[in-house]
Amino acid sequence: MLDAAYAEGQLGADEYHDRTAQATAAKTLGELERVVGDLQVPTAVRDLVPAPPAPPRNPLRRAKTADGYSHHTRARERDRVTTIVLLDIARRDGQLTEDEHQALTELAAEAKTLGELAELVDDLQRPPDASSLPQPPHSNRHRWFRIGVAAAAACAAVIAFGATSRTTQPEPPPTPAAAPAPVAPPVPDLEPVRPVVVATPNLLTRDGLTLFLQRYQEKFGDLQADELTIFDEDANITRMVPGQPNRQVDYEYRGGFKQRGTITTRRADRPVVDLATLNIAAISDARAGAVALLRVPDGAVTHMRLEVDDTGTYSHYGVARNDWFVEIFASNKFNEGGHVMLTPSGEVLHAWPFEG
Repeated sequence: MLDAAYAEGQLGADEYHDRTAQATAAKTLGELERVVGDLQVPTAVRDLVPAPPAPPRNPLRRAKTADGYSHHTRARERDRVTTIVLLDIARRDGQLTEDEHQALTELAAEAKTLGELAELVDDLQRPPDASSLPQPPHSNRHRWFRIGVAAAAACAAVIAFGATSRTTQPEPPPTPAAAPAPVAPPVPDLEPVRPVVVATPNLLTRDGLTLFLQRYQEKFGDLQADELTIFDEDANITRMVPGQPNRQVDYEYRGGFKQRGTITTRRADRPVVDLATLNIAAISDARAGAVALLRVPDGAVTHMRLEVDDTGTYSHYGVARNDWFVEIFASNKFNEGGHVMLTPSGEVLHAWPFEG
């Protein structure tokens, strides 16, 4: 659940690692429940979780969203996107000014809980078909519980009536045997929750880079970026805000995308990196041979950076102004290292080897 919740954006990197450590050290079911009690059931593990997280001991003390989740429940990335879409609609309808829209959008992008998101849009009119904040997955447990309570109440009423009749009235003549009281159907045995491991291949490998670009396309709907730095387990991205070429926003990727910081100013005519033109196979091969090419003793590739030369700084290396290039960096534990510059197709333009 923690892996999937992190991938959905419900948890930041530090929170994810802290909760994972708590789950590993947990001795009781109650300790485990506290680790995940404020999370939405992630889509990736919904079929493995028999019921939504248990409500607080006194639910009357906690406000809930219109759809049933408590306000303290963690928000997913898609919940933030839903809220931002509602803010965009409200801006187009004239409910918000441009300054109000920008401020609320930034708050939505940084919101941690469903309650924080609800506060941003609860005073707005919404189109009938607009998306709403999430609803807990349906469970039959409460239905079976209500049936069992009703059956138990019926049995108790029959027993009480019989006891009262025997003490206050003469014994009636024998009557045919009464039909047995209804019995609630048994609650089916629930299979134990099995751990789900979210695959996170090294992003600097061919498989890892391919998976990253697939998830990037699914997240943003395109393969464009201003800058991109990729490490073995995570990546940092700078992108233009959709429809606002004078603004940019940073994201962190670690199995899922999470916005970092606030929206900042961007040069409106700044060219972008088109990741669709990246030759993954050739770049992966170059990465495999980078340490030998750079002559770094006991070195390893640490990261890869993709950026645009919008100043013409690298024109003498064969990079035209406003073209983009790839740099692969390698170093060792003594911080001895070098880097190599390549075209998006994988052609080596220049290398800066370690000179010991």
